[in-house]
Amino acid sequence: MHPNDPALKSFVPGADDSGFPIQNLPYGVFRTPADDKPRVGVRIGEHVLDLKVLEHAGHFEDLFGDTHVFCKWGLNRFMSLGAEAWTNARQRISELLRADNGTLRDNAALREQALVPLEAAHMLLPAEIGDYTDFYSSKQHAYNVGCMFRDPKNALLPNWLWIPVGYHGRASSIVPSGTPVRRPRGQTKADDAEAPTFGPSRLLDFELEMGFFTGPGNTLGEPITIESAERQIFGVTLVNDWSARDIQKWEYVPLGPFLAKNFATTVSPWVTPRAALEPFRTTGPEQDPQPLEYLRIPESKRDGAPAAGWTYDIKLEVALQTEKQREPFVISRSNFKHLYWTMAQQLAHHTVNGCNLRPGDLLASGTISGPTPDSYGSMLELAWRGERPIQLPSGEERKFIQDGDTVIMRAYCEGPAYRLDLGECVGRIM
Repeated sequence: MHPNDPALKSFVPGADDSGFPIQNLPYGVFRTPADDKPRVGVRIGEHVLDLKVLEHAGHFEDLFGDTHVFCKWGLNRFMSLGAEAWTNARQRISELLRADNGTLRDNAALREQALVPLEAAHMLLPAEIGDYTDFYSSKQHAYNVGCMFRDPKNALLPNWLWIPVGYHGRASSIVPSGTPVRRPRGQTKADDAEAPTFGPSRLLDFELEMGFFTGPGNTLGEPITIESAERQIFGVTLVNDWSARDIQKWEYVPLGPFLAKNFATTVSPWVTPRAALEPFRTTGPEQDPQPLEYLRIPESKRDGAPAAGWTYDIKLEVALQTEKQREPFVISRSNFKHLYWTMAQQLAHHTVNGCNLRPGDLLASGTISGPTPDSYGSMLELAWRGERPIQLPSGEERKFIQDGDTVIMRAYCEGPAYRLDLGECVGRIM
């Protein structure tokens, strides 16, 4: 049976009715009090399946031979093996977790070793991230920002509809969900001031994004074509690319974001395989004008739509938890399918000049904003540059993020047979 078959059931208690059923199987890296060495696992329900245990028990030997890929500090080795290896491993893991397969189900000793309760797992970054690129792929977000700071009639810059705009971020400051984030300091300059001042950012913001990890990569000088791009995409993860708007306003000309962005980027610890998202594939926005040839591919068999225009129906939400609130309050609901530029186009553009990507590189979408005010992906838009403060149930209001606030991002796909959760991306401002 295919790993995405809705009829599949798992023997793991509670998994079938959770957001992490056997059709999901996201990868992560974790350690436990009993074994402090990081290793790769797969989430199933409220457990982590320890792939190191299964690997050492010989359950992947016919797939990878003597090569060990899961008893590692990150997913990089596994990512480097390519799409066929990912497919084979996902099929094997699915088989081992099936309710009608006794290999793991009936081996009490192995099962006790391999199935780790989620509360006992300390989640780490899913990969050793060598390079990080952040795009600017939401047309609605780009339009909103353009309206705020330029003429609404010319909100989009001349290049925006022709290239997936992006910049190179800082990989060293990417942190896993749950890591506290310290408010950044830098230079800011008031419009009526003669000189800048130095101090903590007063306009700290979140950015609702999705990112994807790359697979084998390419040799320097040899681009990844749009036709082959999808096979280079290992999986997706939630990303909060924190932004200090006042620092950015002063520093971004002429070379773009610097201190306003490099202080922290939070990612979910779970990487959902692209294969798990296939049942939720859909079309993205119409692209007009038609992209240049290297950004488009021949008509696909799916209703005649260009394959590069296909994306995924992933529902997104952002909740804010202040120190006075008892429960997080949802302030935005958006969707990954709103992105104008797709993952395949981002990857093809990134490498068209011969730039080489490596296993475990992270490429993020940029802020994902939908067409309505309640679907915007940043405080800058939701509160419209502070002119329309967000009212919270506690009686508080927010224009930007304050100390003690926690931002909680969630993502999920929902179909008639099951739901896939992509985990949470959580950060508290210190």
